Amino acid sequence: MKKLFKLILICLSTIYTVSCGTREDDAEITPVGLVSAEPVDGSTIDVNGIITVTFNDIPENVLVSVGVVKKVGTTVTIAGPFNPGSLTLTITWGDGEQTLTYTVAPPKSVPSEPILETEQEPILEPEPIIPEGMVLIPEGEFKMGSNDGGADNDEQPVHTVHLDAFYIDANEVTNGEFKDFVLANPAWQKDRIEDRFADDNYLNDWNGNNHPLGEREHPVRYVSWYAAMAYAVWVDKRLPTEAEWEKAARGGLDKKQYPWGNGINLNRANYGKRLGETTPVGDYPPNDYGVYDIAGNVWEWCLDGYEVDFYANSPRRNPTAGANTIEEIVNNFKNIVDSRVLRGGGWNSEPEWLRAANRHGTSPAYAGIGALGFRCAKSVSP
Repeated sequence: MKKLFKLILICLSTIYTVSCGTREDDAEITPVGLVSAEPVDGSTIDVNGIITVTFNDIPENVLVSVGVVKKVGTTVTIAGPFNPGSLTLTITWGDGEQTLTYTVAPPKSVPSEPILETEQEPILEPEPIIPEGMVLIPEGEFKMGSNDGGADNDEQPVHTVHLDAFYIDANEVTNGEFKDFVLANPAWQKDRIEDRFADDNYLNDWNGNNHPLGEREHPVRYVSWYAAMAYAVWVDKRLPTEAEWEKAARGGLDKKQYPWGNGINLNRANYGKRLGETTPVGDYPPNDYGVYDIAGNVWEWCLDGYEVDFYANSPRRNPTAGANTIEEIVNNFKNIVDSRVLRGGGWNSEPEWLRAANRHGTSPAYAGIGALGFRCAKSVSP
């Protein structure tokens, strides 16, 4: 009986041991698996999209075939950028592998603000720097000459002239300025000038190299065309062409006889022998261009040759009588012998000689009889 009971205990113990061991070995260990993906497999994503994958447990050693991976607990994110087109994303981890496919859309173009067509503003040339003591005469056309009843034949016909912009002295050249020139250039002094460049009246009112006492600011007179040209070249200027002189004299007025209009009186200019001598430059009002004494005080030399019938065939643009260009005259002035133009009238002139269209001509060596001077001009563009 005891043997039987012992045997039963042994059997029960064996059964219990076997039974327990079997349950422990057969317990299921669930592997880490991918539960979901957002966006879902097969979706279209952006180039810079983010794919979020959820696992049923914390995955180990997560790797992806493309993108930047980040793991937080059971959640793994894969961020772009991804190349546009088809995307095959392979995810591997310690317990498995999963492949997802997506379509990556190209980046959306951001609509730009419409470019409104605006009128292009012209590029303006910088304003020229006007040389000291000069005024700017603007480029453009003007009517040159006169058809008035009192006009001389050499003032006709009236014709349109286009001139490039130029500068002209606001005042006539003074005794003081001309003295500086002859002191620096002895060949043009009263007692040394060559006979071919001036007659015996040259600087007739001077005592050697000294102008009349108290008349430093009066216009120089008794000056030949050659001497006027030499002075102009010395100060890096020139004499005005006849067309330039007349445009400057008219002051922008059209069809007017004088620089200020159609009337003349003794408050406007020094003329008619009323004072019996010159007056300091600038004593009378300027015209609308800011030019003083362009009528009266002293006659003024011009660059051009004097041709009675020049207006009948005058070039429309920048006319210069006696030469094709200004430079031809300036560079060769000592060899010129034909008559030159005089304009403007002087302190001893009749009123009609002060008209803007009035013109005269004489020898370039002529120094006048006490009322012959000049003013200078300069081209804006060389």
